[in-house]
Amino acid sequence: MMIHRRTTLLGLAASWTLGRSSLAVAGSSGGPDDPRLVVIILRGALDGLSAVTPYGDADLKTHRRALVLPEPGQEGGLLDLGGFYGLHPSLQTLHSLYREGQMLPVHAVAGHYRSRSHFEAQDYLESGADNLLSSGWLNRAVASLQGKTNRPDGYGLAMGLTIPLLLRGTARVGSYAPAGSQHPSEDLYHQISALNASDPVTGPAFKNALRARGFSDAAMTEMPTSSSLDKLHKPDAFTQLSTAAGQMLSTLHGPRIAALEIGGWDTHAAQLGRLGSPLAQLDRGIDALRQSLGENWKHTVVLAMTEFGRTVRMNGTGGTDHGTGTVTFLAGGAVAGGKVGGTWPGLRPSQLFENRDLAPTTDLRAVAAGVLCDHLHLSPQAIATVFPGPRTEPMKGLIASA
Repeated sequence: MMIHRRTTLLGLAASWTLGRSSLAVAGSSGGPDDPRLVVIILRGALDGLSAVTPYGDADLKTHRRALVLPEPGQEGGLLDLGGFYGLHPSLQTLHSLYREGQMLPVHAVAGHYRSRSHFEAQDYLESGADNLLSSGWLNRAVASLQGKTNRPDGYGLAMGLTIPLLLRGTARVGSYAPAGSQHPSEDLYHQISALNASDPVTGPAFKNALRARGFSDAAMTEMPTSSSLDKLHKPDAFTQLSTAAGQMLSTLHGPRIAALEIGGWDTHAAQLGRLGSPLAQLDRGIDALRQSLGENWKHTVVLAMTEFGRTVRMNGTGGTDHGTGTVTFLAGGAVAGGKVGGTWPGLRPSQLFENRDLAPTTDLRAVAAGVLCDHLHLSPQAIATVFPGPRTEPMKGLIASA
């Protein structure tokens, strides 16, 4: 099969992978305002209490005092979200978007499942059904949108890379990985360096190899932070993929739906020092997406979601374990932002889920359905196909024009 340039631009999906980040794009036309949707999977379970901290809850510090950053206005403190919540300081772009009314965090969110297994939870997250399916809810959304438009070119683009479950299904998808793009993350380099530091043979050899790749001694001995990773990544893999996604989504007859993913959220140990790095990568990626979309940003919604949250209480290694409730982010020019959505359940022991987790009060499917309904204009019948099983009631108030 010959792949022509126009076919590539109009193709249903092209998937790019760099390190722990990947991108897949899907072509569709969702209405007269030509909306765009970008779904970002945060693989590894984001600690929502650190990303969007409810510092106004008096019970927060009783569970995790050592993990709570200073309140807004203090040095190194949280970024204010209205007096009760504070945004992690690594999320500068998201905070700017919040102040512009283009970012909406929804707190105490969870999927419809109650698994604390990464693999099982991610499968449920991406399939969007009460039982595990071989197709993803975003693919089913694309399949519904395909019926509204006639495309002169085919949608297939197959280059051998696996498409995430989120975009697998009857709507044909393809994949592509740039040559030489599979590079280990800096965090992995750091861990290997630390494990070999005391070995008289492999320790010096590994350090010399890293120096040859441009790593400084400080980068090999210190725990990576968002600022140190800024020097190692110029730009990082997720930023490159976000830029590419924005460029492809901006093409006149190109794709309108993209799926990206970024890892690094499984913070079982040393969370205070480690979480800033993936948060900063996410922030830079969304900024790059906004820049590359240009005027099309005003028609865009970005949905960032994770498979589950983390425990309310800190563990013995300065981290948190697999939990339930967390936060999801909506960003974009089409988002009705400038506030924090969801219902806060409280953090008293009696209010925790199974006496350990943030209790979920919003089904993540309702958030996604709200975007599909009010942004991509899917009908109630289509929503029932996208999320099969008991009726999913779309969450309202997420889209500015709805």
